[in-house]
Amino acid sequence: MLLSVRRISVLITVAMLIQLCTFVIQPKSAMAADTPDLKLDVKSAILIEASTGQVLFEKDADTALPPASMAKMMTEYLVMEAVKSGKIKWDDMVTTSQYAADVIGSGGLLAYKEQASVKDLFAAMSIYSANDASVALAEKIGDTEENFAKLMNEKAKQLGLSDQAHFINATGLSRADLGKYAPKELQGETLLTAKDAALIAYNIIKDHKEILEYTKITSKKFREKDKAPMINWNWMLEGNKDNVNFKKYAYPGLDGLKTGSTDDAGYCFTGTAERDGIRLISVVMGTKKEPQRFEETRKVLDYGFNNFEMKQVLTAKLEIDSLKVVNIKKGVATQVPVVTQTGVTFVAKKGATPDQFVVTASPADESKLVAPIAKGDVLGTVKVTYAGTEKTANLIAVDDVEKGSWFRLFFRAIGNFFVDMISGTKK
Repeated sequence: MLLSVRRISVLITVAMLIQLCTFVIQPKSAMAADTPDLKLDVKSAILIEASTGQVLFEKDADTALPPASMAKMMTEYLVMEAVKSGKIKWDDMVTTSQYAADVIGSGGLLAYKEQASVKDLFAAMSIYSANDASVALAEKIGDTEENFAKLMNEKAKQLGLSDQAHFINATGLSRADLGKYAPKELQGETLLTAKDAALIAYNIIKDHKEILEYTKITSKKFREKDKAPMINWNWMLEGNKDNVNFKKYAYPGLDGLKTGSTDDAGYCFTGTAERDGIRLISVVMGTKKEPQRFEETRKVLDYGFNNFEMKQVLTAKLEIDSLKVVNIKKGVATQVPVVTQTGVTFVAKKGATPDQFVVTASPADESKLVAPIAKGDVLGTVKVTYAGTEKTANLIAVDDVEKGSWFRLFFRAIGNFFVDMISGTKK
């Protein structure tokens, strides 16, 4: 019996060590640091993969800077959220306030007390970066632009933007540009890091991907009677490949997302493009000239598409060699096979070898490994680590395990007792 107690003590100690080993500090992605020397003439930049948010490249991406009209991505997010929640409808009519009619910068489409639909205003904001349309939509949702800007700041926290992220209006204009319409309660200026801008873009595409149906439009008339159309400020749109003025900038697969420029911000651009099953999001901030923001974006996107690919490391319903079965207590059976519930996919460098993906599996807490067990119950996890990035998937039961009868469990316990005793004696 003493030997049996000693054996139990050793087993408990080993189990505690295994449990402790599962709690490790997740390192920052090594891929973002292990990049070639991209010579970019920008204040900051970042490149992420759109389905995972995985960072593939960054340069001073945590530095807060004026984003100019890239701030409208948050306005777009809140408008689309309001439509989906039923707070407003696409065909709701919005009456232009004096402020919306007066606001400076891109736009100049709306007259005081003119009416336009939410959908038309959204198109003007997304295609033409119209400040008047942005203010009109902000006032529609928040009653005042300042109230709407407070909603922008609340959403920034919900989306996990940095503490430096701050909005004072719906357009990204500076306080000086707003003049008498500057906010009274919100202080400071609108600021975002490149990482913040990428995170907003990531969430828009994840939650409201239909925005790309607007942002990919190269030109559109605001009103049918207008003589000239609104021209998209995004020269890199794939749709510009036959445009004499912009075809040198057109980029295959690029369908968004938002430009921005002010004297303080310089020229900025959040771009997104999809090729061969992978979508990337890039941000460049603070170029000195307008064409330069697109030239620098091309370098960043080229780096991503030339060096990375989506790689499925695990598939769903896959048996993991290191944990094919899980031990079950109080069941008719003492073990049950487990397989992955979902697959695990990484954005990996092209040519990455299987040994670079470290796969480890562990059973669930013992309190959850008690019969009855239903097919599909989560009984463990499998973890895959690659280049400092970690992803997990659940391991689920392949079969049902019924609870064993009292009689069966009693005799199993007696059998286990004698096995332990004999095993301990042999030691």
